[in-house]
Amino acid sequence: MIQSIDYAAIAPPLILAITAGLVLLVDLLLPKSAGISRRTAVSVPALAGVIAALVAVVLLALGEDRSTFCVPEGLRVEGLASCSYVADNLSLVFAGVVLAAAVVVILLSMGERGVPQGEWYFLLLCALTGAVTLPASRDLITLVVALELLSLPVFALTALKRHDGKAGEAALKLFLVSVVSTAITLFGISLIYGVTGGVHLDWIAAALPTDRNVVVFAGGSPEAAAIAERILGVVDLGLVMVLAGFIFKIAVVPFHFWAPDVYQGAPIPVAALLSVISKAAGFAAVFLVLTKAFAGLAHLWAPLVAVLAALTMTVGNLLALRQRHAVRLLAWSSVAQSGYILAPLGVAGERELSTVVAASTAYILIYAAMNIGAFSIVTLVARARPRDHLDDYRGLYGTNPVAALAMAFFLVCLAGLPPGLAGLFAKVVVFREVVVGDLGWLAVVMAVNTVIGLYYYMAWAARLFAPAEPGVSRTRLVSAPVGVAVAVAVVITGVFSFAPQLALSVLN
Repeated sequence: MIQSIDYAAIAPPLILAITAGLVLLVDLLLPKSAGISRRTAVSVPALAGVIAALVAVVLLALGEDRSTFCVPEGLRVEGLASCSYVADNLSLVFAGVVLAAAVVVILLSMGERGVPQGEWYFLLLCALTGAVTLPASRDLITLVVALELLSLPVFALTALKRHDGKAGEAALKLFLVSVVSTAITLFGISLIYGVTGGVHLDWIAAALPTDRNVVVFAGGSPEAAAIAERILGVVDLGLVMVLAGFIFKIAVVPFHFWAPDVYQGAPIPVAALLSVISKAAGFAAVFLVLTKAFAGLAHLWAPLVAVLAALTMTVGNLLALRQRHAVRLLAWSSVAQSGYILAPLGVAGERELSTVVAASTAYILIYAAMNIGAFSIVTLVARARPRDHLDDYRGLYGTNPVAALAMAFFLVCLAGLPPGLAGLFAKVVVFREVVVGDLGWLAVVMAVNTVIGLYYYMAWAARLFAPAEPGVSRTRLVSAPVGVAVAVAVVITGVFSFAPQLALSVLN
């Protein structure tokens, strides 16, 4: 049977993939005598390709849901569509977040030195192709392939500064963690496939029993009940392994240990990619697996997710208190933010799945804007003061008031204080879901962690307006592409601060 392909549905990743190949060809064929610099020749097409993909996402969002790579009608079971790629509201929202953040990452990359330009943007576009494909994936194989397409180029991007020992060490750590997490995920998928006989998420949801007290074999004999219990145990193990493999990618406790070292060793644009783009795509995978394939078992996995959320936000915030380096602090802050994003899923057994996913997605939207903005300022400061120490930010207001005010705004947003109301609204949304879901202990943990976060965000913000330390470089910070990136992040975060309903209603 010949399967038709809906090219409109796959337009965003297709545009990115074509642009990646074009960038590599331009870098290869551009003569040295050309009047245009190699950096401009590859960065401008890369940026144009990302913007074109973002436009395609917007156009898809204005129309009906589309799907492709579906099981042919003659082979479908029980009327299940069983498509491998679906461009629906959820996938398009995450694709929009990824591509909007990618625009900022490319702007940050334009001043990156010491890296081969063609390879840099080619790998970046390949990673973005995986990040856009992943939220639209609706079978476990496509999910894993998209996740690896996102992860593998990031290893190379991290180590692309060939003579930087820290970058090489960070790439090796990231590679080892990713290999282990992928192996665990594939093992879990094999167990689930062995029990259900399928890899499509809707097939798995239909094949799994929702009530563990129901004996799935005829007769109800003790032997049949024992066999059923073993099979359900295999399903539980498969779910735990798949979940563990995915939460490696989003740095959830206890699989968080790689994040600070990798963020600090990688080039700052790559750290921003890991903190926002990779995290958003990883959470999309977690949402899809838990709410599409294992929705009927929410009463089993929700308590585990609640515990992981509490541990993640607590460990991230406590260790952020000890940091004296900007990127490491943002890394631990990113770990803590993963806990807040997971929190609504902890009440999935008591609340509608669509409601908790909407709350977590709204938090991701707001977090992405303010966090990518913070990384933009860190990029600007690091190019003039490469120590990456928090004390390098002392007196920033005196040399660059605009950058200092923008950084203060992003930090206030992350802390959830006025006038940065975006962060406050994000925390209120997830807090409300936890309270309504009658998970009082998790609400208390969130409240305590919010107070802890206030300290280190405000301590950093205070440095911006303090007198500069003697001997600290007073070099004026100037970078046009980074300035545009900061402006984009400030505008989006400001919009979310004054019109939070734009983020809160994306999945309604």
